[in-house]
Amino acid sequence: MASVQNPQSKIENLRSVDFPDPFVLRVGADYYAYATNAGGLNVQMLHSTDLRSWERWGDALPVLPAWAAVGQSLTWAPSVLARGADFVLYYTARFQATGLQCLGCAVSDAPAGPFRDDSTAPFLCQRDLGGSIDPSPFVDEDGRAYLLWKNDGNSCGLPTGLWLQPLRADGLALEGEPLELLRRDQPWELPLVEAPALLKHAGRYYLFYSGNWWESADYAIGYAISEILTGPYTKPLAGPWFARRDDVLGPGGQEFFTDRQGQVWMAYHAWTAPHAAYPAGARSLHLARIHFEAGRPVADIDK
Repeated sequence: MASVQNPQSKIENLRSVDFPDPFVLRVGADYYAYATNAGGLNVQMLHSTDLRSWERWGDALPVLPAWAAVGQSLTWAPSVLARGADFVLYYTARFQATGLQCLGCAVSDAPAGPFRDDSTAPFLCQRDLGGSIDPSPFVDEDGRAYLLWKNDGNSCGLPTGLWLQPLRADGLALEGEPLELLRRDQPWELPLVEAPALLKHAGRYYLFYSGNWWESADYAIGYAISEILTGPYTKPLAGPWFARRDDVLGPGGQEFFTDRQGQVWMAYHAWTAPHAAYPAGARSLHLARIHFEAGRPVADIDK
């Protein structure tokens, strides 16, 4: 049985916490939020029971596998999939042998971890496409699980796309063949699209993604729609769906979850004005309720 994490401190102001690429998992009455490494933690973790008050917990992945380089800003975009009695953590790390960012896979019998990855090589690494980053699991209505990610082509001058592949029932291996779903084709997205996340509503698949440059106030969220999971996906808007507003700059890194009442939420990060870059800025955790109007997603007042 994995050890249970204990709270380290209460978070008085989420806007003061650097918590990029957030992923929120609900387990019963508890909400676990995971994020890109910061403050010496490989995978940051927050815990809440009401989505208002949060506590900082420990490192969900305290030990990286032998293939992964240790260092600040090298372990990104964690996400967690519940599979039976286990929880599977997908994350991005630096593959020391190649210098590429690639995907890892760790497992725990508790959502707070600690997660363990004993692998000797990455879970997924598209070496000929610049590496692989931003993993996001999706479970369809029939219970079949899939993994989405981005090939890191922009890191080496190659095309960048968003991909999908089925997962084995336990989430610990991929099955079938990878399928590219989307690429950048709108001016606002320049220079890239990334951070794919799927949401299904009324029988249609909504593929959300972040576009533009992450260290910018113009980073934003777009989406595309398909009648079937494998596409083709069509972008209904000529610009971003969710962009900068007031003192919230460069929103992105979006993921979706459902609360105890069945309400869909979007977790995302954003810079707080006036800073939209490091070292002065921080990408803090934000939450927004999601509903649909005439088939279009709407993000309610930010929390």
